[in-house]
Amino acid sequence: MAAEVAQQPDVLAGLVRARSDIAEAAARIARRRPRFALLAARGSSDHAAIYAKYLIEVLLGLPAGLVSPSTTTLYHAEQDLTDVLLVSISQSGGSYDLLEVTQAARSRGALTVAVTNTPSSPLTEAAELSVDVRAGTERAVAATKTYSATLLALYLLVDAVRGGKAEEVAGIGELASRTLTESAEEVERAVERYRFADRILTTARGYSYATALEGSLKLAETSYLSTRAYSGADLLHGPVAAVDSETAVLGITSIGRGGTAMFDVLDTVSQRGADVLCVGSAARSVPSAALTVTVPETAEEVAPILEVLPVQRLALGLALARGLDPDAPRGLRKVTKTR
Repeated sequence: MAAEVAQQPDVLAGLVRARSDIAEAAARIARRRPRFALLAARGSSDHAAIYAKYLIEVLLGLPAGLVSPSTTTLYHAEQDLTDVLLVSISQSGGSYDLLEVTQAARSRGALTVAVTNTPSSPLTEAAELSVDVRAGTERAVAATKTYSATLLALYLLVDAVRGGKAEEVAGIGELASRTLTESAEEVERAVERYRFADRILTTARGYSYATALEGSLKLAETSYLSTRAYSGADLLHGPVAAVDSETAVLGITSIGRGGTAMFDVLDTVSQRGADVLCVGSAARSVPSAALTVTVPETAEEVAPILEVLPVQRLALGLALARGLDPDAPRGLRKVTKTR
């Protein structure tokens, strides 16, 4: 896991250099002028799908939703998907349910796109278009480089559909390298502070909500922590009642509307006694933070690609500090095949 976390700057830089292949798929999507977008995914890829949902709704102005695969695989529902864009996201391309969803959607009129790290996968063959995230072989069970590369691939795809030239991610490899280097000591301090935590709540708003979800998953699968992820808005609608002095809160706060909207949320949980760790380019602007981990500033829609890097390092460090093996989490395999 440590080696693959460190590979991410090169992976991201390489993906930007190869964006012409993604631009070709984007051009075909733009010509089809979809009226709606659906996103199908599981696990970490589901968090990438939520990021893509924000990209599509904000940058393209299209309504977007998440597929419930069981409506196809268990209930055999037959939706009219004429003029719908279906994006299926899977690192392995081997999940049976996503394959069935993609095949069914294509037969019902959808333009289907597979976003995967395995170009020869059944999912790629089933979809009309494909995007290779180019992360290389990932051996650790916990997804790291495939996750950040998937985020970048989705950004490049959506940006190209709107006619963009990837200006906001031109230097993403260098920024990722800076993030890993400059946040190292801050992450070490966070590991020492939270190594004995029993439960951690992760929260964010906007594009960064995907980072909160992925952070919660990484902490659970590597350190066996009891974690929950909430939108900052949803947190205040009830779950905040469970926050007390025994709660650690990981808040994702990057510069932009989503990060700014988190300031009052984090102040509220801090007043309830929670110990707050903030990660993001706006982390130091949060007065209620006990600790901060900063990342370089980018456009808000790009921030999740960088925010997740120190969160991955935090999950790795906590696992090791708690005497666990993050490369062999109990009960998990690299490829999970659901139906």
